[in-house]
Amino acid sequence: MSLACSRMPAGFPCWSRASSVFRVFLAMSYGRHKTMNSSAAAHPDNSPDEMVEEIDMAGNVLRLVPRRQMRAEQLCHRSVFIAVMSEKGDLLVHQRAESKDIWPGWWDVAVGGVVAPGETWDVAAARELHEELGIEGVVLDLLGIGAYRDREVQLVAATFLCRTEGPFTFADGEITQAHWVSRAEIPVWLQGKQFLPDSVALVLPRLPE
Repeated sequence: MSLACSRMPAGFPCWSRASSVFRVFLAMSYGRHKTMNSSAAAHPDNSPDEMVEEIDMAGNVLRLVPRRQMRAEQLCHRSVFIAVMSEKGDLLVHQRAESKDIWPGWWDVAVGGVVAPGETWDVAAARELHEELGIEGVVLDLLGIGAYRDREVQLVAATFLCRTEGPFTFADGEITQAHWVSRAEIPVWLQGKQFLPDSVALVLPRLPE
């Protein structure tokens, strides 16, 4: 069963729900509330020549392509998002570095990135959390999977939740600043900002109340 990609309507984000087949498969394969160790997998730098998997909407790998080609042709690929929340329910938001190959300098509601070839969702999520925030050995809760498409990106992404209050380090230089926003403040916080539409569309609807 494939996932139908949602498109962004003018002026406001939308999202698609995960296929129930994908949700069951992931719950069986990786489990919920599982402790991940980001040191389990090494990952190449995010260079334009890094190889990534082009996939179809059923999640099947079609071929390996350079990252630059994936971006240039908006090829569908796998990504992970990790929403970081405090114990009282505030969400960690951050601003992306100007060096990012898509949406540089924009704000984001989750950390994450492209899944490496052969990498599982959970290992990718743990790796991204460690690379971007310096966090490891924490519990990641799989919230679901969704597909997203607009004029710049097409992806299938797994969304995870991590509850931690740090401390955070931005060792890989992909984040310039970060701060906490309460759930009630998120709609106001988004106003007037350039924010990543894919994570807003796929992450915010899945956050626990």
